[in-house]
Amino acid sequence: QVQVVVSGGGLVQAGGSLRLSCAASGSIFSINAMGWYRQAPGKQRELVAIISSGGSTNYADSVKGRFSISRDNAKNTVFLQMNSLKPEDTAVYYCRLTIAVVNYWGQGTQVTVSS
Repeated sequence: QVQVVVSGGGLVQAGGSLRLSCAASGSIFSINAMGWYRQAPGKQRELVAIISSGGSTNYADSVKGRFSISRDNAKNTVFLQMNSLKPEDTAVYYCRLTIAVVNYWGQGTQVTVSS
């Protein structure tokens, strides 16, 4: 069994920074892709950033140059460093870990950016 726990998030002013963490524990041999998604009120969940097991990254156009995803394989953890935050970044953020062919979601964490 795999548990996924998200930490970080909160309220920040526009231009500020936040760091999210997502840690997996349990019966894990290796984690393939690790990603961050977000869902704003009234909108569909969207991919924010993803990192492969080899370290390759992809970002949504809206966050390129501002957000950075990284992972610590030894700790089964993925991070999302969010800089220059904008009010439109306000959403519930989720992490998703792919282990073998199964996707595991962490609980959402609210990020609110005030103008």
